[in-house]
Amino acid sequence: MKLTVVGGGSTYTPELIDGFARLRDTLPVEELVLVDPAADRLELVGGLARRIFAKQGHPGRIVTTSDLDAGVEGADAVLLQLRVGGQAARQQDETWPLECGCVGQETTGAGGLAKALRTVPVVLDIAERVRRTNPDAWIIDFTNPVGIVTRALLEAGHRAVGLCNVAIGFQRKFAKLLGVAPHDVHLDHMGLNHLTWETGVRLGGPEGENVLPRLLAEHGDAVAEDLRLPRPVLDRLGVVPSYYLRYFYAHDQVVEELRTKPSRAAEVAAMERELLEMYGDPALDEKPALLAKRGGAYYSEAAVDLAAALLGGGGSPYQVVNTYNRGTLPFLPDDAVIEVQAAVGAKGATPLPVAPVDPLYAGLVAHVTTYEQLALEAALHGGRERVFRALLAHPLIGQYSYAETLTDQLIAHNREHLAWA
Repeated sequence: MKLTVVGGGSTYTPELIDGFARLRDTLPVEELVLVDPAADRLELVGGLARRIFAKQGHPGRIVTTSDLDAGVEGADAVLLQLRVGGQAARQQDETWPLECGCVGQETTGAGGLAKALRTVPVVLDIAERVRRTNPDAWIIDFTNPVGIVTRALLEAGHRAVGLCNVAIGFQRKFAKLLGVAPHDVHLDHMGLNHLTWETGVRLGGPEGENVLPRLLAEHGDAVAEDLRLPRPVLDRLGVVPSYYLRYFYAHDQVVEELRTKPSRAAEVAAMERELLEMYGDPALDEKPALLAKRGGAYYSEAAVDLAAALLGGGGSPYQVVNTYNRGTLPFLPDDAVIEVQAAVGAKGATPLPVAPVDPLYAGLVAHVTTYEQLALEAALHGGRERVFRALLAHPLIGQYSYAETLTDQLIAHNREHLAWA
């Protein structure tokens, strides 16, 4: 089995490598190719990757290359984890929207749109090159904004599934609070990428006992603290929102916080410099503890599980993924991309039935779905008016004066990445 990671020079990659090494019985990788145009980073990450495999006794071969076509040739699955523009572009995404009093964040609001515009054309080009060399390869997208990117891939006819680590993070945290094994926890996970709610926590599988009320009653303070939301909000909702919902439920408070502290991009950039220095140490043969602060917790487990299921070798039968709606949420178009529990196998992902959705959540999901459709149109076809329409449709913007200003700033800050600008 050959797997290729595009964006293999990312500081995330050792987390992925560690998962491949530990879970080799689930996903027996014979050749792992790390592709990245940044040769210096790739050399450091590739060296550590080989040492991790060697330490854990993994027999697989790790190849590093800057040649995308060679790297994806013959791959059974291609994982996408790239960041167009790097942390410098993320720093901009998190900064200029604040000037209008709008949240600055890399996956939602104006910053999220900027990332989508930079990313979608690049991902589609990669996917076309994968299809030319191996049309049967699965594409697993971990590149944000996952929902929009996955929809672009699916609409272009690619064999693609989107992946996020939010659900597996909740699964692990809830299992620890409940004192059970992670595989015993099944989430009723509903919404869009980075706009989801856990409406049930079941023990043993989709039909198991729903212990969410007990979880909130006994551990609500811990869950609320983790989400940085007041406990009474959780009690009133009776569900567990993704921590990204804080950008919606406490928008103005978040904006003030973002204005008064260093950006997450600056923190991550400093962390990456330290991590890359560590990766260059020939004595290091395991992922460093600092990597846990970088983000992407449990990404490796989720990626291994998904790849194994898609390639027919194992993996959990039910997984939270991003895929076409196909009537699962009846208030959305069939071709919307949703994030829900799905049955995953060699033919792809089929969403499990979802209980009727409370209008409190359905309204926001429908609103953001409309924004995502307009965002994809802007990413595919360009043009100032399409950017403006997407920004005006976003529930965190919504005022024409803000949309006008943010449109101009988005284009100015991203001109080098926008072929039409």
